[in-house]
Amino acid sequence: MTSIVSEEPWLVALDIDGTTMHEDGSISQSVIDEVARLALQGHEVMLATGRSAAAALPVLDRLGISPRYVVCSNGAITMHRDATAPLGYRREWVETFDPSDVLTSIRAHLGSARFAVEDEHGFYRYTEPIPDATIGMDSERVDFDELLKHQATRVVVISPDHDMEDFLQVVERMGLNRVSYAIGWTAWLDIAPDGVNKSTAMERVRVAMGVPRERVMAVGDGRNDIDMLQWAAEFGRGVAMGESPDDVLAAGSEITGNVTSDGLATVLRTL
Repeated sequence: MTSIVSEEPWLVALDIDGTTMHEDGSISQSVIDEVARLALQGHEVMLATGRSAAAALPVLDRLGISPRYVVCSNGAITMHRDATAPLGYRREWVETFDPSDVLTSIRAHLGSARFAVEDEHGFYRYTEPIPDATIGMDSERVDFDELLKHQATRVVVISPDHDMEDFLQVVERMGLNRVSYAIGWTAWLDIAPDGVNKSTAMERVRVAMGVPRERVMAVGDGRNDIDMLQWAAEFGRGVAMGESPDDVLAAGSEITGNVTSDGLATVLRTL
């Protein structure tokens, strides 16, 4: 198959869960087809996700793409394509922080919360099982105190006893001003190194690839996508999925359909 290189290729960053992938883990054929079309035309279609690298890289195979970079762990880890690496990608940029203070603080406010910490190697340590497939299989269950001993790229906090509004209020009272954090659809909190998010990683990728700001597109649906959507919307296209929370919808410059109606495929067709 011959690649038709576009005169003006775009850098396209796709969130995975709720954007590219349905809740049941499926990816629509129309999305796969549009991603393939853009790649064939010379556009750089990549993933920018909260997932660990181990949980993100298999999605590339399902989409049939091998981008130069993959942004994982909400921007704390960026993978670079490398044929000599075990999974075909190596860690290019890694941001870490000492999670002990924030973990201790959150535990004081949320005694029944579940915690998980990802280290710079993509290994997860968790106190109780996390009901989600995004952390990958490379993990072990440990006591809370063990979490305090390792530098983190990402901290995940889940509080099953809280509904979303209660959880938001508790997090607000904690004043997590020395780390970056994003709250998910449910009582789920992702904490990253201070000032690190999907947008900071994507800007680094954009500069490395030499793509003008006017030719970036980002598509997402969650609060961890807000910074990335604002970054893309400033000069390019920040596209929020239709069922996103109001603050996510407000962050983008465009809104497409929801994941069940293949909103991603709809917006990709416009390139």
